[in-house]
Amino acid sequence: MPDVPPATPEARPRRPARRVTLADVARAANVSPTLVSLVLRDRPGAGPATRERVLAAAADLGYRPDLRARSLASLDSQMLGVLFGQEGHFHLELLEALYGAAEQVRWGLALGFSTPTRDEATALTSLQDLRFDALVMLGPQVAEPRLAGQLPLVVLGWEVAHPEVDVVRSDDDAAMSLALEHLHDLGHRRIAHLRGGPGLVAASRAAALARAADRHDDVTLEVVECAGQDQMDGFLAMTEMLADADALPTAVVAYSDDVAAGALTALNQAGVRVPEQVSLVGHDDSRLAGAEVLGITTLRQDPRTLADLAVRRLVARAGGEDVGERVQLVAPTLVQRRTTGPAPA
Repeated sequence: MPDVPPATPEARPRRPARRVTLADVARAANVSPTLVSLVLRDRPGAGPATRERVLAAAADLGYRPDLRARSLASLDSQMLGVLFGQEGHFHLELLEALYGAAEQVRWGLALGFSTPTRDEATALTSLQDLRFDALVMLGPQVAEPRLAGQLPLVVLGWEVAHPEVDVVRSDDDAAMSLALEHLHDLGHRRIAHLRGGPGLVAASRAAALARAADRHDDVTLEVVECAGQDQMDGFLAMTEMLADADALPTAVVAYSDDVAAGALTALNQAGVRVPEQVSLVGHDDSRLAGAEVLGITTLRQDPRTLADLAVRRLVARAGGEDVGERVQLVAPTLVQRRTTGPAPA
């Protein structure tokens, strides 16, 4: 039987890399694991030179903390649970901002995802593997969260009446007043609202726009229901409006930038010029609205501000601090781009 040559390094199966531990960092820095733990948790007990050596060793080895082990070993896990759903481009930006805000206070995030067929209870179950001290809800939009009163909880975006739930959201009345006044100043009097489905945020924005329109006797407001909150919903709702060309408004305020983008596609396909024939306003100022190919005038919510306020409020609540008023409204701004212009004569 011929000799079989030994396998070359390239031919040998590679074992998955082992997770770097505190003990590995301690050996590399020539200190005890306890001292490594103190340095990495930014606690006193190590001199400047030792601290620098430990941090350098951790960075060189690619050490990352084992959040599950930390939560099991400590009464306070320093973990934020985040419940979110399919809410469009802006919620992805909010989620990204939450990561940054949590890193600033040295907390971790544990994510639970809800869908139309995966409700709040099911999504919360997925968070049970990692203990969390507080919860941020980006969705689903429920009037009374299941964990209300059981732990510090913030909803981001809609109103909740429960006295032990904090609310951080954009000021819908201020936002819709900005949109209405902007269009009114441009001469628009027949305005439509593409409402983003039956959710609580959609209801709040629709009611706020109606209050803004009521302040002008010369404004006629029509509310058009979308089936949901994505681009296809906006496209289909606008297509339905276009079926009656004589009743077409001169301006449209959309529930979100996603809905506005879908509506803009429908207008373009129908040969309706924007903004010469119809002006269009979105909501959120997501990256989608700012894309050069779209350039949607929109109402800006700042995801970093919202995320920072929510995280700092929850960390304070978890530490037993008084955070003041339960509801915190954030002022929006109008970002004018190329989808709004003077009303047609």
